[in-house]
Amino acid sequence: MPFRLTPTFRDALGRADRPLAGIWVCSGSPLVAEICAGAGLDWLLIDMEHSPNGIESVLAQLQAAAATPVTTMVRVPTADPVVIKQVLDLGAQNLLVPMVSSVAEAEAVVRAVHYPPRGIRGVGSALARSARWNRVDDYLAEAEQHVSLVVQIETAAGVDAAAGIAAVDGIDGVFVGPSDLAASMGLLGQQSHPDVVAAVRRVFADARSAGTPAGVNAFDPALARGYAEAGADFLLVGADVALLARGSEALAAAWVPEADRTTRAGY
Repeated sequence: MPFRLTPTFRDALGRADRPLAGIWVCSGSPLVAEICAGAGLDWLLIDMEHSPNGIESVLAQLQAAAATPVTTMVRVPTADPVVIKQVLDLGAQNLLVPMVSSVAEAEAVVRAVHYPPRGIRGVGSALARSARWNRVDDYLAEAEQHVSLVVQIETAAGVDAAAGIAAVDGIDGVFVGPSDLAASMGLLGQQSHPDVVAAVRRVFADARSAGTPAGVNAFDPALARGYAEAGADFLLVGADVALLARGSEALAAAWVPEADRTTRAGY
């Protein structure tokens, strides 16, 4: 039976008339992924870099999110072509690759996501969820249509190379990570520092000049809206674990005296 895959993040960006708002899924839980997927946001990001996620848990979360119309992306932990191949074979159609700081690195990532002759992706579609075990007609011939690639700029060197990175054929978007960028600039923990904000906006401008969508991570609502007004095409505006942490803290503040909470915090 022929099987149709969902539109990619590239397709969603092409249809959008506003910035697309998304959420991190960092808990490693398929149940939480399903809850977030059905919340009404535009996209969600399953994180393998800073979260307790491996191949099996990512697969379960992709399956959980598949019942909703949300666009799901996976951030791989590294640009390693083997990891990229495995995550693509799981059926991830949209990848975010961290720490891309040069044109050469961007070109290498593009090769990793494409089959020969354009790239080096290993061929295992008959065995993999990506092609639904050969139930997707012409998957190998049309694989480029089913996968979108976003690279993460999160170093000062990456900002300097942003125009070239965004212009690489096969890069469908650039995403700025202000936390690591701030650290790279000697401003650890100061994501809202004016110099960091200016660097983020510089990436937006350089990406726009290359005709490539640009996005950013921004949990602070005022900062996120400022980035949207500055031209961000997509944003991550929250995370499952952060929402749970702040929400449970609010419950504790409402129901447990501060003195008791302070005592418990110190064991």
